[in-house]
Amino acid sequence: MNIAKPEEHGFDSARLARIDTLLQERYVAPGKLPNAQILIAHDGEIVHFSSQGSAREGGAAIDETSLFRIASMTKPITSIAFMILAEEGKVAVDTPVHHVLPEFKGLGVYNGGGAGVPFLTKPTTEPMRMVDLLRHTSGLTYGFQNRSNIDAAYRAGKLENWHGNLDLDGFVAALGKLPLEFSPGEAWNYSVATDVLGAVIQRVSGMPLDEFFRTRIFVPLGMHDTFFNVPEDKVHRLTDCYNYVPGGKPVMYDRGEASAWSRKPKFLSGGGGLVSTALDYHRFCTMCLNGGTFDGVKIVGRKTVDLMTRNHLPGGGDLATMSKSLFSEAANAGTGFGLGFAVNVDVAKTMVPGSEGEYYWGGMFSTAFFIDPVERISMVFMTQLQPSSAYPIRRELKTLIYSALT
Repeated sequence: MNIAKPEEHGFDSARLARIDTLLQERYVAPGKLPNAQILIAHDGEIVHFSSQGSAREGGAAIDETSLFRIASMTKPITSIAFMILAEEGKVAVDTPVHHVLPEFKGLGVYNGGGAGVPFLTKPTTEPMRMVDLLRHTSGLTYGFQNRSNIDAAYRAGKLENWHGNLDLDGFVAALGKLPLEFSPGEAWNYSVATDVLGAVIQRVSGMPLDEFFRTRIFVPLGMHDTFFNVPEDKVHRLTDCYNYVPGGKPVMYDRGEASAWSRKPKFLSGGGGLVSTALDYHRFCTMCLNGGTFDGVKIVGRKTVDLMTRNHLPGGGDLATMSKSLFSEAANAGTGFGLGFAVNVDVAKTMVPGSEGEYYWGGMFSTAFFIDPVERISMVFMTQLQPSSAYPIRRELKTLIYSALT
């Protein structure tokens, strides 16, 4: 791995060093996080890379080969995969979802019932379109939100279990029997929408989702350490993953050596299933920053990336005004949503240094990335602790990174 001189890329190296101090003293040394790895790049050139903490309980330190569960950082990859098919004219951003997934034809909006009583529904005002899946305005939800009778039905049906009884087709069929929380386009709710998008990709391409990712994105970009299940010869590199305990030490959630991610899932989750490394995800970020191209390989066109990274929320709204979700990987104020990414639409409202037009997301195990096309900088942050809301670490990292610009 080549690391460029920060000063040659507009960074103050002494100020970048503060990031490592913060991660070590505030999080890793006190045991709040098992480990922390950060990669900062300018114009695709890595200017800062550091690793702290151990990969496994009582084991060796993490390094550039360590594998992390990236959870919802899978979503931007799935969104790019969809746009590859859109560029081939096989589907469009405004295609009604039921044209590809007939199981969704006639989906209604919740109008009563549930909790043992049959659901009552009313018709949707507009059909659900692909754009609704991409920007989370579909009316779908997540079972773990514990907000409604609909997410209770998701839990009862074990719809989100990767090693359960459902593959992507079975998942879509089960969803097609449940009401939506609201009519598509009327609100924002973080949901299984990107998993549904994975099913769309599978149907339109005629390829299993993992194979489409591998052949159309991972192999061309040289992302050889990104997959739904970790190959046997790489399992020794998979880190342990923990649950946050308020006021206590984190508790083991998934051991690297016996991980659920070492088995092939029946349900390929385009919403959260991938494992990757900081260096692999950096290649993906650099492709996006370069307008869809990396190392001479074109994944999508630059105008496609431009379309994806604009705010697509109806009326130009932000998440603060539109979100029904208890859970998001973004701060809501000043944040719009594009086709697979949160988009910074008002820096002042976010109250954190940044650029308008910067786009980003994170995962439930506290991983995060952002891409700033104005300053031409990107960041990938890796650790393994859920939930991602345990600490304000993303805000702190952004503040320190921007403070190091000269």
